[in-house]
Parts: sequence; structure tokens; C-alpha cells
Amino acid sequence: MLRTHTCGELRSAQIGLEVTLCGWVDSYRDHGGGLFVDLRDRYGKTQVVFSPESGAAVQEASRGLRCEDVIKVRGTINARPEGTVNPKLITGEIELRCVELEILNKCKTPPFLPTQQDLPGEDLRLKHRYLDLRRPVMQETLLLRSRIIKMMRDYFEEHQFIDVETPILGRSTPEGARDYLVPSRVHHGQFYALPQSPQLYKQILMMAGYDRYVQVARCFRDEDLRADRQPEFTQLDVEMAFVDKDDVIGIIDGLVQKTAKELKGIDVQLPLPQMTFDEAMERYGHDAPDLRFGMELIDATDLAAESDFRVFKSVAEAGNRVRGINAKGAADKYSRRLIDELTEFVSNDFGAKGLAWFKVEADGKLASPIAKNFSEELLAKFKERYDAEPGDFILIVADKFSVTCKALYALRKRLGAELKLYDPSEMHFSWIVEFPMFDHDEEEDRWVAMHHPFTAPRAQDLEHLESDPGKCRAIAYDLVINGSEAGGGTIRIHDNKIQQKVFGLLGMSEEDAKERFGFLLDALQYGAPPHGGIALGIDRWVMLFGGLDNIRDCIAFPKTQRAADLMTDAPGEVDRKQLEELAIKVLRQDELKK
Repeated sequence: MLRTHTCGELRSAQIGLEVTLCGWVDSYRDHGGGLFVDLRDRYGKTQVVFSPESGAAVQEASRGLRCEDVIKVRGTINARPEGTVNPKLITGEIELRCVELEILNKCKTPPFLPTQQDLPGEDLRLKHRYLDLRRPVMQETLLLRSRIIKMMRDYFEEHQFIDVETPILGRSTPEGARDYLVPSRVHHGQFYALPQSPQLYKQILMMAGYDRYVQVARCFRDEDLRADRQPEFTQLDVEMAFVDKDDVIGIIDGLVQKTAKELKGIDVQLPLPQMTFDEAMERYGHDAPDLRFGMELIDATDLAAESDFRVFKSVAEAGNRVRGINAKGAADKYSRRLIDELTEFVSNDFGAKGLAWFKVEADGKLASPIAKNFSEELLAKFKERYDAEPGDFILIVADKFSVTCKALYALRKRLGAELKLYDPSEMHFSWIVEFPMFDHDEEEDRWVAMHHPFTAPRAQDLEHLESDPGKCRAIAYDLVINGSEAGGGTIRIHDNKIQQKVFGLLGMSEEDAKERFGFLLDALQYGAPPHGGIALGIDRWVMLFGGLDNIRDCIAFPKTQRAADLMTDAPGEVDRKQLEELAIKVLRQDELKK
């Protein structure tokens, strides 16, 4: 080894010891009689002193050091002089008196320093990711990621799960998003697909008798991106045979409890609370609600129908919904200008036609530009419905149920943050269960799977599969942490006939189903046990437990929101010879239109 110790290892107990350290120059200070350098590696920093005692050659060489130079130093550990101890550093009581300096590599002027407070834009940091990853906060995040993955693996090993790797090159199957395709050089015109998840492979493993499977799996989805999504991501994949949903939920409950205790010191009581999908949509407008604060959605459609306010009345008569939230004590915090901003927010971003509001005055009366359209008796009913008190701020959206859900969910989330209704360091864990089996695609007028086409319906809903698919509820469950979906799973279909029936409902002919999923349909006829599982988003777990708001900060080498790697300039063009070997011709954009 080039070094005897790391830069975060030395303490007062090592005073008098001769050591060798390697690392990056974090900062340097020339005090005339000597140069002081903070030497950094991922373990910490150690102050290195270049003084006359270091020798003329060493002292002269040290004056040429600059930030991010990579150096090797040898010397003796001394106690820092009285009054110069740095309590902010774990090595703050000691310093290394250098007698030998070797410059391992010079650093040209970097576009930014890992230690600077005012960070440049994300694009520049991703372009020079090797510099960005030197930042202590990035190193702490990747260390947290490593620790979480190890805890997961240890936990499942303790519970007799087998770690099995599944293929990266597989067959293209419809699972919701677009596949990333890989052309075959051997089989011209045919393609592999990168896995969106190991879904079918882990089901096959259950049929093969491996009743407890786990894998840290790389997954790929060619879909529109946002702050908490990536085209390639990592999930903890779990599958179990001879279980029901409570067994799967129970094993994950234990993992949540262990992780929360060891990482955050939080004592999580089990079982974690559960809420049905319908209840979540009614109370919070979303299937992954943030339960760290209240401000639930309250329906007032029946009261709206009694008013003379044309907007409310017409919405109620059309069978749509009038729903709102009560921001307790927030009336004075929102001026007309801010209310206009909230109105624009729900209208432009979430399709609401407007935002009605009432403020509760000191005398208990509801004040609003629309108040004249309501009788005193009706206003009193609204006040009672929203449990409103002086100083409260009621906001209401009248529209289709889906629009009221989206708009009020977003509004609730925004007000929760603006009004500081929860402690950001707090964590809340819960389950959403009983999702609809299918969703109806209005544009294409067909049914689509809410989760995936291998999800089992509840036994009591089997009779509705053909007669009324919209009534079917899936044996599905999502883990929600602080308003983010942190994992999702289902009990799978293990009966060949039911699986074929579901394929048919999704518009898949018998021939198409056989072509795409023949291996699965065959396996289901050879002794398939009841089974189910879940996938936990590791990137998202790191983001949530690390208190971060951008999933790219949890991944060593992420892609941008346009699925590009700015550091390596991927994706990029390839040699013509490579294309010829694959029998592929690349068309220009104008050629595609022809």
C-alpha cells in the first residue's frame, strides 16, 4: 500500500508515530513560516504542515500545491499547538509534520471544487461527475446506499431467501413502459430487451421450487423522466411461494422496522398501517399520500348542489365532485396575489378550471368573493363540514373526480411544505392495498393493467372478470414512505386459465399471448404454486432515508432527464461496421417521415 493510514483515521493516540498518507489537497494556507494543507480522502481530512523542519526541497515543492492535486506525504504525527485544535474535524487534535512529499498527479484548474458551497448547475456537475463524487455529501450518500443494500441482503439471508441472478438480455414483453432493445448480431432482425424488472423470471423460479428469492436487480425503462425516475435503476426484487399478501407485507414490515431503527434511530411499530386505494383517493387524492400531516380532502358536493353558485351547482348536477381542504390558521398567510398563484398552479399544472376559497374571519363568518351565492344557513353548513375556525383557509376545486384528486393532492402537498406542517426529518411508513385490477384507457377504449398483467384478482372478484372488469380489485400492495411509492408488489396469477382470461381482457389474442408469454403459460401448467412478491426501489429508499429530493444524487453515474450521460456523451453514434454486422440501417429524421 502507498499509505499506512487513511486521512480520517489518526487521533491523539498516534502522536509520535511516523505515517504515510495519500489523498487530495482539500485546501492550503501559507502562513509565511510554513504551509498548511488539509489532505482529504473519503475517510476524512488530516492537516499536513510543511515547515522549515521539512527541509528546503520539500518546503519549496509544497508551495506549488493546489486544490485537488493528488499527493503522498510522510511524516510524524504531532499534537496541534494549544489554541489551534479544530473540533469540527475528527482528526482535529493532531497534524502531520511532513518530511517527504511526492506529487502523484497534478490537477489542472477544475470547473468547480468539491468543497465549494455555491454549487454549479447540475449539468456541469454531471459532465464532471468524477469531481462531483468527491464532495463529502455525495460520498456520504453512496456510503448510505452501500449500507442499505448490505442491510437488505443480510435481512433476507436471515430469512432463508436465495439470491439468484436473472438475465439482462431477455425477450421484449409489454410491462407498461417501452423496452430498451438490443439488436442481435447472430439473429438478424431480432432483438433482445433489457429487463423492466425480473418479473417473469422470478415467477418461473417459484414454479421451479425456489420458494424464497431475492436479488438486487438492475432494471431499464424507456419512459419520460422526472426528478425521482431514471431510465436505468436498481430495485430489491423479492418473491415468495405458498404465501398470501399478508406474508409478503409482513416480511417487508420487518425490513422497514430494522432499517428505520439502524439508520435513523426510529422505533417503528408493527404492523404498518394499511389503507385501501379507494380510501386513499377519497381522503388524499393520491395512492401514495404523505401521512406526516393531516389536511384531508373533504367532499362538499351535496352542499354545493344547494348553492346558487353556478360553477358548484353545474358540477354537482353533472355527477362530478366539489372537494376541498382546510389549511388551519393559514388565512392571514395568503394574500390575493398568493391565492392567484395557487389558482394558476392548480389550473395550469393539473387541469382544474379554477380554485374557490373561503377565509374564516374573527367573528366566525366565511369571507369570499363567492360568498354572496350562498345563504347564511348554507355557509354555516360549509363551515361545519370543513371543521372551520377563525383564521382557517378553505380551498375548493369543483370538477371531475380525477381532476379534483390531482389538483387537491398537489395543493395539499404544496401547502404542507409552505406551512411547515411536518418535520422533514420525520418518516412515516404505510401500505396502500386493494388497487383496481384494471384501468380504462379512454383514448383507446380498452382495459389496461393497473400494475401488470400477471396480478391476481381477489377471489371474490373473479366473477367480475368478464362481466364488469372495472369492479375487480387486485391483490396488490404498495409501500409508501413520506408520500413516495417506495415499493410495489402483488400476488401473482398461478392458474393458466385465469392468466389467459386476463390477457384476453387486455386485448391480447390467444396467438399473441402464446407468442409473447408462451413459456409462462406452459410453466403454469406444470405445477405452479401460489406465489407473490414485491420490488423495492433502492434508489428511492436511499433518497428517502438520506433526506434528499433528487434521485440522481443517490446514483453514482445517473442519466439526465433526457436519458443522457453527460460525462461519457452516451448515447452516441457507432461505427458503420458495427451497424453492418447487425444488419441495421439508421434513418435520418426526414427519412422517417416518408
